[in-house]
Amino acid sequence: MRISGLLLDNIKISVNAIRSNLLRTILTVLIIAIGIMALVGILTAVDSIKNTISSEFQSMGANTFTIRQQRSEQHGGNHRNVENRKITYEEAIRFKDEFEFPARISLSVTCSGTATIKYLEEKTDPNIAVYGVDEEYLITSGKNINLGRNFTANEVLSGENIIIIGSELAKLLFTSEESPLEKFISVGNVRYRVVGVLEEKGTSFGGSGDKICLIPLNNARQNFSSSDNSYVISVMPDDPLMLELAVGEAEGIFRNIRKLTVYDQNNFALRKSDSLANMLLDNISVVTIGATIIGLITLLGASIGLMNIMLVSVSERTREIGIRKALGAKSGTIKQQFLFESVFIGQLGGVLGIILGIIAGNLITIFTGGDFIVPWLWVLLGVFLCFIVGIASGYLPAVKASKLDPIVALRYE
Repeated sequence: MRISGLLLDNIKISVNAIRSNLLRTILTVLIIAIGIMALVGILTAVDSIKNTISSEFQSMGANTFTIRQQRSEQHGGNHRNVENRKITYEEAIRFKDEFEFPARISLSVTCSGTATIKYLEEKTDPNIAVYGVDEEYLITSGKNINLGRNFTANEVLSGENIIIIGSELAKLLFTSEESPLEKFISVGNVRYRVVGVLEEKGTSFGGSGDKICLIPLNNARQNFSSSDNSYVISVMPDDPLMLELAVGEAEGIFRNIRKLTVYDQNNFALRKSDSLANMLLDNISVVTIGATIIGLITLLGASIGLMNIMLVSVSERTREIGIRKALGAKSGTIKQQFLFESVFIGQLGGVLGIILGIIAGNLITIFTGGDFIVPWLWVLLGVFLCFIVGIASGYLPAVKASKLDPIVALRYE
């Protein structure tokens, strides 16, 4: 009971000492809070951005990889450089026939990126993307139908003049009261019947995923045939855990279709759906490290400031320390008192910094479209760091105070 009473007395004395130097305490708390806010705020924003990136790329078709035209040559090793030619329809069909791995395969081709779409008197700007796709495309690309239906295999094969449009395009052409289904729109000089409207995806990462048109693949070959067309093969394994195995088998089959030797480089690009996401997350990790270093440097400055204030406090309260020692206070009790003060100031700064950091970090989610998050790991880290700062900053002044000779202290001033 005696020990707990001394502890409680020390806490009360520490709080009173902090209140008696309120302005200095507030300034110190703000310095620590700024350091913690920088640390927690940036790390909260980074976590939010990571969550947004992961969810966005999962919505583009998780566990999927594509085979497409290689846009640049790769050099190195003893491989021969080969021409990165386009992927033809015949090659894409042959791959679909020969790839026996349990997976869903879709073929697609870009028809135009500057199409103008018309419906009665309504007309879009020439910035609409048109893709020729098969009946599996929506599944492998992670797109969903909001109104209407998908293409059937027979419609893709026969090349009917039907179309699926993006949600934003539907808003541009049709009023809110009018259903786009079964209406006829013109893509260039060709009329199409609308059979479906896609769910809204948004425009994350600079894309315009809601201003698109999808037409059956063979219809695209008939109406948008061009020597520049290169087909894209998308593969989604039935078992996500078999993705790497499927990628290896697909690469071997397509190299054989392209008649490449063991000395030739791939003249096509094979990309997993998460490759770009992983690259972005790696770059963000570098930002995380930089932000952590900046926050720690700020905290170092704050700890030096706190130590200076505690040393000044010891000097100002020398006579008080002498009186307490003359009344029987032990050196350990004096040391404990000053450590309590330092830790208490550190924790005040930490709590304020954590609150401001969470608010500042989550403001970023407004721009990235993410959800409000509380980074509990970084909150606990902030509390721990502030405790360390309090101990490190207060230990030297506490030791100095505890070693004061009571007679010399009483004669001070």
